[in-house]
Amino acid sequence: MPNTVNYAEIWSNKLRELYGQQLTCDPLYHSNTDIQLNGGKTIKIPTLTVSGYVDHTRASLGFTQGNYANAYETKTLDHDRSIEFVIDPMDFDETDTVVSLANVQNRFERTQAIPELDCYTYSKVYTEAVRVNASIKTTALTVQNILSDFDSNLETFENKGVPLDRLVLFCIPEYKKLLKNAEGIQRTLDVKQGGGIDRRVHSIDDISNIVTVMPDRLKTAYNFTNGCIAATNAKQIQYILIDPECQVSRVKYSYIHLFAPGSDSRTSDNYLYQNRRYNGTFAIDHLMKDGCIIHTDA
Repeated sequence: MPNTVNYAEIWSNKLRELYGQQLTCDPLYHSNTDIQLNGGKTIKIPTLTVSGYVDHTRASLGFTQGNYANAYETKTLDHDRSIEFVIDPMDFDETDTVVSLANVQNRFERTQAIPELDCYTYSKVYTEAVRVNASIKTTALTVQNILSDFDSNLETFENKGVPLDRLVLFCIPEYKKLLKNAEGIQRTLDVKQGGGIDRRVHSIDDISNIVTVMPDRLKTAYNFTNGCIAATNAKQIQYILIDPECQVSRVKYSYIHLFAPGSDSRTSDNYLYQNRRYNGTFAIDHLMKDGCIIHTDA
């Protein structure tokens, strides 16, 4: 008769870190600091146009009457999200604290809240760019044409007077790989002590702010019915080259609260975690038309 052995099982209550937890769209939330959303959900951004010089006539007063026009762009926050988790104290105890308020909060922020803010922000920038007729490119990028595409973008911005030192390039890893291997690119290799070679693309020409974004977070559309997933008609975005000042991204309201057992009559002896975030992204129309270039799949 064979021996029967009941092997011991060793469990760990430490949750391992996950990949892709960093918020990448943060630079877009620090532009146009004069625009505040306190006291309302809608903001009106003024625009003013004036006519130009005409020839002066020295006879009489000699001045020709000019014209000016004032208008407003109306913007409204549109992304109001919330969730709550009720945690039975026995689940806390019997999972050796794996199911705890701290772990639930941490996992929610890292796997849901942060990715969704990226997805919402980039897809809304795309939607706004399409609305204002900004440049949307779809020609397939290769190592042969990627530099000419990049140079064309910079030429377009310079022709429009967009400050190149303010531009931010949000791109997927595939785009950075093409840049690294582009035909005609000149590079200086940093040979570190000990023989290491740094081939990373930190900046290119006047663009010093390059942000790498996971492909799953850089798509044209998302379904926010339950969490955040790519829409069935979503296209992959290769890059967004943008002056952050041509748009406004704001988190107006952020609420996170933890309730101990007995502190909320609805949940009796359970722990309660609540989270709400109210945010929006919108174009400054007359600026985004010239201040944003996006490349997507055809």
